[in-house]
Amino acid sequence: MEPDISVAKTLHTDFYTDPDIYEKSRKKIFGEGWQFIGDAQQVSKPGSCYPFSLLENYLDEPLLLTRDANGQIHCLSNVCTHRGTTLVAEPCHAVNLRCRYHGRQFRLDGKFISMPEFKEVKNFPTKDDDLSPLPIFGWGSLLFTSLNANASPDKYFHAMQERLFWLPLNEFIFKPELSKSYDVQAHWALYCENYLEGFHIPFVHAGLNAVIDFGNYTTELFDASNLQLGIAKTDDEIFNLPVSSPDYGKKVAAYYFFVFPNMMFNFYPWGLSINLVQPKGIDRTRVSFITYVWKEELFNKGAGSGLDTVEMEDEEVVEAVQKGVRSSSYQQGRYSVSREQGTHHFHRMICDALNA
Repeated sequence: MEPDISVAKTLHTDFYTDPDIYEKSRKKIFGEGWQFIGDAQQVSKPGSCYPFSLLENYLDEPLLLTRDANGQIHCLSNVCTHRGTTLVAEPCHAVNLRCRYHGRQFRLDGKFISMPEFKEVKNFPTKDDDLSPLPIFGWGSLLFTSLNANASPDKYFHAMQERLFWLPLNEFIFKPELSKSYDVQAHWALYCENYLEGFHIPFVHAGLNAVIDFGNYTTELFDASNLQLGIAKTDDEIFNLPVSSPDYGKKVAAYYFFVFPNMMFNFYPWGLSINLVQPKGIDRTRVSFITYVWKEELFNKGAGSGLDTVEMEDEEVVEAVQKGVRSSSYQQGRYSVSREQGTHHFHRMICDALNA
């Protein structure tokens, strides 16, 4: 894609409508990056085991979080190395992992222990009999993994961590009762594109536009992430920034960080809303809002208020775009140089991934 936004064209509609590109994106885009996999509290004690599927109905990779006797958290394949059955069906506590099919056992770090009726097998066991480990990255209690063993977390998370070094993320409490998922009838990338530009705020989000100073809304681009900085119109419901923050002196109402390809970290004075965009089909997406509260007295105020209303407004326009990209009369568009840097950056990352 053309790196100069002033002459670049948006992605061709084939990206949103071609089943082959959708399938290619599974490995090329989602299989290479990092994904949020939950909270360290899911495996809070030694012996804890937590099975899950990475991007269910798309990557569909059976994985397992464990905490061993030394308190170390591991992310492992949840597939037995004997005949391929899944090992752990539900959250549990265990000393070792034992396959329910033929009794093969593993340590909580994935190392092979024993296997019945295998005395005659030559050159056994080998490293291939261990459960495959996946890289794991933690920020506060937030956990992430990647199917690419060589994926660097710095490329994806460093800019966000560096900008918000002063936030006590360990004080953020996961609130499942405040978390929610939405099903959107649109391609996953269309939802991300909408998030990545504040251009539509005055036209679509009357409530948000009332508290955000659109004239001072800015976008900053990084290697595999970007930041939209939301500046408040008043001094109400803004961050109390330390002098050491690069944003000290600004009325910051929200930090909107996007991490490629599908994670959104929305930091408000009350806490954090993580939005996970999960492909369910070429024209179907599930968006999960995962809520962490830091200061309960500020919850649902300022830019971080009425998120359900904002979501409904976004869904309406994104689903309308989904109908439009199927039209024979539309193939590509152009970018606003001042307002759509994030979307252009996102499209360039998509092209780089698919062409790698």
